[in-house]
Amino acid sequence: MSPLFIKISKDFATIWTTIDPIGNVAIFAGLTAALTRAERHRTALRAVLYATVILVVAVFAGQIILDAIGIRMHSLKVAGGIILFLFALKMLFGGLDRPGSPEAGRDLAVFPLAVPAIAGPGAMMAVIVLTDNDVYTVPEQAETGVVLVVVLLMTYIFLRFSDFILRIIGQQGAAVLVRVMGIILASLAVEIVLTALAVGSWGPAKPPM
Repeated sequence: MSPLFIKISKDFATIWTTIDPIGNVAIFAGLTAALTRAERHRTALRAVLYATVILVVAVFAGQIILDAIGIRMHSLKVAGGIILFLFALKMLFGGLDRPGSPEAGRDLAVFPLAVPAIAGPGAMMAVIVLTDNDVYTVPEQAETGVVLVVVLLMTYIFLRFSDFILRIIGQQGAAVLVRVMGIILASLAVEIVLTALAVGSWGPAKPPM
């Protein structure tokens, strides 16, 4: 299996599980139940656009800010892996409940849909770690950007057809899928931490004696 395919697969799994389009379908359906179909479609589009801007800024500015304040990327990877692992535990044990209702006069496309439902701390940390300037080349970072855009586009499609999707899989089906994604994210988080710490076989290959 080619290294590029492995990286694309890992990027997709990490970004998909942290953005969690399936889980956001139920959140979106509940928050927009009182809106017309046209209003729901506009809200879905704006929420995904806002989230895209936030995550793209995280990709380009995240590591620059961290370098400016003297935080090494290895430290970020360990911290990011721990945060993603805790995020996965919430997915597994039902801690990702519906965000609070927006305050009167607030645009729910911004809060709680764009932040923290779509572009939450887990997603921001994931895109920063997956585009590390010291590890990945510019083409590899561009590939991660493409994967991010694909997942966000799929998120928009899921939100746009949220009523139809929930009728097919139901609330329980969505809950099961979220927990399966939680197991995958927990495994990826452990991989990030062990690789950053160079533990055992996760460390750099040793030359033969």
